[in-house]
Amino acid sequence: MTRPDVPTAPESTALRRAITGPLLFAFILGDVLGAGIYALMGVLSEKVGGMLWAPLVLALLLALLTAGSYAELVTKYPRAGGAAVFAERAFRSPLVSFLIGFCMLAAGVTSAAGLAIAFAGDYLGTFFDLPTIPVAIVFLAIVAALNARGIRESLGANLVMTAIELSGLVIVIAVVAIFLGGGGGDVSRVAQAPEGTPVALAVLSGAVIAYYSFVGFETSANMIEEVREPRRTYPRALFAALFTAGAVYLLVGLASSIALPADELQNSSGPLLDVVEASGVSVPSWLFSLIALVAVANGALLTMIMASRLTFGMAEQRLLPAALGRVLPRRKTPWVAIITTTLAAMLLTLIGDLATLAETVVLLLLFVFLSANVSVLVLRRDRVEHDHFRIWTPIPVLGIASCILLLTQQRPIVWLYGAALLALGVLLHLLARWSRARSRKTITTRQKEADHAER
Repeated sequence: MTRPDVPTAPESTALRRAITGPLLFAFILGDVLGAGIYALMGVLSEKVGGMLWAPLVLALLLALLTAGSYAELVTKYPRAGGAAVFAERAFRSPLVSFLIGFCMLAAGVTSAAGLAIAFAGDYLGTFFDLPTIPVAIVFLAIVAALNARGIRESLGANLVMTAIELSGLVIVIAVVAIFLGGGGGDVSRVAQAPEGTPVALAVLSGAVIAYYSFVGFETSANMIEEVREPRRTYPRALFAALFTAGAVYLLVGLASSIALPADELQNSSGPLLDVVEASGVSVPSWLFSLIALVAVANGALLTMIMASRLTFGMAEQRLLPAALGRVLPRRKTPWVAIITTTLAAMLLTLIGDLATLAETVVLLLLFVFLSANVSVLVLRRDRVEHDHFRIWTPIPVLGIASCILLLTQQRPIVWLYGAALLALGVLLHLLARWSRARSRKTITTRQKEADHAER
């Protein structure tokens, strides 16, 4: 890997460049750490038994491959819109570009819906006995309000929430270490795979779930127009955040297996709370539940920031209606995009369980990542005037192979959800084209009438 050492002036943008290196690192780390580890450890234990660490390590390695392609493409083309912008340049097809962007957008709002459901589950149940769906909808409305207030305010909140959610994971690791030091727990469980399933197949199947806990890095591509010195800042923050998250996840996976058997983990929607309680260390359940709620809320906030910025970027590229590119004059936030993506996430809370939503997110993102890895190779022939990060060529090739491998592990019901969302995307694209054609026709007719009147 290489890194440019010569800074250049940032490109002009309608958005405010308020994100520094530490803020971007915290953004990516907060999104990755809050993307499911607090909710999905139980689901993961169904796939791999006590070997929770193995699919987490594999998922990190697979995520790093695609992250390398993102580091090159984002610094080469530093515009909001992410993979949709890359696809447009690489494939020169409006339909392909739209569908890649729509996959990313659908994944974002689906992920936010899943996190909203997780927020309203067992962790919140420690404090209140409230219906899940109404709570999830109110939660998303609050997230939208913070998103609309401003990027600096949103990322300032993210700094606080990332510190809190990281402290929760540190608590899990620490209390299990104390538990183990006192003679409790069972270290042998970390090597126990589920019966009747080959270890390699179990780990690969688990990696599909674990991958969801790392995919937060792609949201940062849509923040690049608000990053200072993006060519220097982005690669450093991206890889540092992924390695930090990977190390924390590895320790949390080991701690969870040591503290509880797989059958107890997989029956909980608040698995890390159960791990803390099983350790016997005097950490109040309400305190850890509060930390978990903050973690899930942070993931939802950052995901919705991404979705709204992606929508803004696609509108700027004329892949979506121009109205979605409107920003608040003083706040400089894309308010129409924020409202639209929030309403979509609210609707998605009405269907699907957390596991299915998570797998649907992974399926959609695999198509996005496949496109990004192919794009980085295709666009090597496209020279730009500024310096940018360049990844070693075998990395995107391996990234393509990893995406195809994970696609083969998806369940039929997940493919059905994905196909339905893509069909909706095609319909929206056709409607957008029809609307633009009608607008051009109306303008042409009015111009002809004006010319005729002048004569």
